[in-house]
Amino acid sequence: MANNSLLIVETPSTTCVDSEYLARQQYDIHRCQSASSAFTTASTVSPAVVLVSAFLPDMQLTDFVRVFSRTHKSTVILVMVESQQCQLAADAIGVGASDYLLKPFTDQQLVSAIDQAISLHNPVADLVVSSAASRQVIQLALRAAQTDATVLISGESGTGKERLAQYLHDNSPRSSGPFIAFNCAAIPETMIESMLFGHSKGAYTGAVSSQAGKFELANGGTLMLDEISEMPLPLQAKLLRVLQEREVERLGSNQKVKLDIRIIAATNKNLSQQVAQGLFREDLYYRLDVLPLSWPALRERRDDIIPLTEYFIGKYAPSPGYSICKSAKLALQSHHWPGNVRELENVIQRALIMARGMELQVADLMLPAASPVQTTPQVEHSAQGLESSKKHAEYQYVLETLKQFSGHKTKTAAALGVTPRALRYKMAAMREQGIEV
Repeated sequence: MANNSLLIVETPSTTCVDSEYLARQQYDIHRCQSASSAFTTASTVSPAVVLVSAFLPDMQLTDFVRVFSRTHKSTVILVMVESQQCQLAADAIGVGASDYLLKPFTDQQLVSAIDQAISLHNPVADLVVSSAASRQVIQLALRAAQTDATVLISGESGTGKERLAQYLHDNSPRSSGPFIAFNCAAIPETMIESMLFGHSKGAYTGAVSSQAGKFELANGGTLMLDEISEMPLPLQAKLLRVLQEREVERLGSNQKVKLDIRIIAATNKNLSQQVAQGLFREDLYYRLDVLPLSWPALRERRDDIIPLTEYFIGKYAPSPGYSICKSAKLALQSHHWPGNVRELENVIQRALIMARGMELQVADLMLPAASPVQTTPQVEHSAQGLESSKKHAEYQYVLETLKQFSGHKTKTAAALGVTPRALRYKMAAMREQGIEV
């Protein structure tokens, strides 16, 4: 770690960190006994990590974390709490802390927490995590990665469940082994068994040669079973047996192949409800639900929207230098995102195609209105013809922005990123369409 500075903030009566042990781990240790002295010290040493106790003589823990995380954005904050202060720890994470430790803890647990928290602040290929909700999921994934336990990832379609599974694999001891993803919903029911378990030559009509299944191909690595809720009930029983026995038998063969794999299952449905409705085996559910991870919908982690947008612009822009204007960012942040990250990716790809310059505008996004606008019957009639058009989305956004600034044209123009004159022309065009401005 280039910056090895560690700031410990705790009073003598609450001391629980062994400075000598941390110094032997090559950390440069700085100690403070109050929040005010911590801010003063941090302004000169720029610590990589701050360890802060729940008991501060001059500031509430959550207030300290909130202010410190804003003024020292590159610093990792770990809070130390008593066992009865779990809610306080959760509140601290909600305002900027990376993780927490429950007293008492071992020196090894402390170093492990520091290393894992720092890793979250390092760039990760193809994975953007800026919001507190995303960081918490990644923190849990890092812990799960160090075990061989089965992981069940839940989340709406398009949230990035497969990317999270790949991240978990990449950070596990199995990272040098294969990562195989199998979508249970994308394969015809008659082919799932053969593709998962493999088959021998002549096992069925058309099996002209032996073929290894996904379980065998994933040996030594990780097998992800995406959309596991779509697996037919008869195959669920066979899958359960494979998971229990840790061996697989190809169709048409009586030879068993030993398995050394990590299973990650993913679903966009509530599996416990599926079990209650008789659509999913209860014993298989409990076999899979050892370490559950829930990937929040994009609308629940809005701090990720703009970093994701900038990532997709960098990924799909035809040349360097593309950006997005302030009003377009506001439009992205106000959208509901029913399609989650996948929808955002599509919107940015489309905007780059539609863009008339290197700065993406609101009109380039072609987003539907965030909320219905109160209109006259005449406006509703004209809007129906424009419902799927770019102009309709643009006009709706102008109306919403005007409403936000109580009709103040100069402020509205500034928010839209246009001149007041251009806004007047836009409003005139809207009136010509029968829209009451």
